[in-house]
Amino acid sequence: MRRRILLIGLLVLLLAIGAGAAYLLKSREHPSGRLDTKLSGVSQSVATNITVTVPPKKRGRYHLVDDKRCWNNFGGDPGRTLSRPGIDIGVPLRHFWVVGLRSYIEYPPSYCGGILYVNSFGGRTVALDSHNGHKIWERRGGKKPSTPAIAGPRLIVTSHDGNATAYNRYNGQPLWRLHINGRIESSPVVAGRVVYFGATDGRLFAVYVRTGNVKWAYDTGGRINSSPSLSGNRIFVSTYAGSIYALRAGDGHKLWDTYLRRDVLRYESFYATASTDGRRVFTIARSGKIYALSAGSGRVIWTAHVGGLGYSTPAISQGRVFIGGFDGSLRAFRASSGRLLWRRYLGGRILGGSFVAGNLVFTSTLAAHTFALRVTDGKIFWRLPIGKYSPGIVTERHYFFTLNGIVMAWHARRSPQILAEQRARKKKSAKGRVTTTPKRGTP
Repeated sequence: MRRRILLIGLLVLLLAIGAGAAYLLKSREHPSGRLDTKLSGVSQSVATNITVTVPPKKRGRYHLVDDKRCWNNFGGDPGRTLSRPGIDIGVPLRHFWVVGLRSYIEYPPSYCGGILYVNSFGGRTVALDSHNGHKIWERRGGKKPSTPAIAGPRLIVTSHDGNATAYNRYNGQPLWRLHINGRIESSPVVAGRVVYFGATDGRLFAVYVRTGNVKWAYDTGGRINSSPSLSGNRIFVSTYAGSIYALRAGDGHKLWDTYLRRDVLRYESFYATASTDGRRVFTIARSGKIYALSAGSGRVIWTAHVGGLGYSTPAISQGRVFIGGFDGSLRAFRASSGRLLWRRYLGGRILGGSFVAGNLVFTSTLAAHTFALRVTDGKIFWRLPIGKYSPGIVTERHYFFTLNGIVMAWHARRSPQILAEQRARKKKSAKGRVTTTPKRGTP
């Protein structure tokens, strides 16, 4: 009897060892990506007229603004750098309009030509006049934890219900819709005639902007919650399976893939979008580990770590990388080496990506505060007792913040309107001081 018990115990032990070995071997494997030519679960509908007429440059229903640069997508540019180092309008001075959307806004707006485009988690896509906050048009649909992408006269919107929809960005007229059997949390990005986005079924899609036809799709084998970034003819995307892919944007051909391990048994998983400066790709895993990879080969150049979890898309500006973590600190690293330049504790977990405007980096915390810090040393120059996710964007004239379900427009210390007001006051003051020299003999 005792011998039988020992044999059973030994058998159970061997089975446990075998299961552990099988799990270990399985964990060492990773999905192999491939081009998807079958496009199962993909359907398309197109409006009768997909031609978009660009309105004339004149005042009408909204205020047209000729900006040198637009903020066309999440991150401001195809590389998702979240930065405008050349726009130095100073700290926010006063807000001049506020609009509530009755639902929280996880991602910042896109902007071009005097119009802001905002998605809300309640399913609304709203076009706002940047001059006064008046609503130009609105469309409703599935939850939208993403930023719309501007493609000339079109606006591409993705949503949780698996839809990617193109609208006339001036009047909100639907142009086409592509449906996928999977959620889309990915913020789209446009390059030329093609828009790119990922889906939770693991596929990265390249779709023609004008027609909604799929150019190519690539199955990464891992869930995609992040947004793809672009540099030249290379597109980068990270997955929940621990992989970072570089594909050729023209045809989806795989250039390289890198799978990153959290430990011996587990791969990393990525929710944050990878950003790129063209030479390197930066991202943070949910474990809080930061990775910098060669954009050309996928080789890991350096790693670092934030305290707690990591969900924040890295912002890149002037050789620095800015990234927040669940430990409540914003950190600045040297982009080339990963050397920590400074760390500033802000008192609340940081979930969303920061953005850079001139010499300031802006970030929000889950403790409902938004900060502007100096990029060189992390000194706090401005704060606002409201905020949560990614705080907003900067244009050549203003700041636009999306904070806890509201959109706020702010003049900055060196905004053109503020400088014009200062010049007018000085001119008026100078006129008041002008006196005439009295003639000789006059008392």
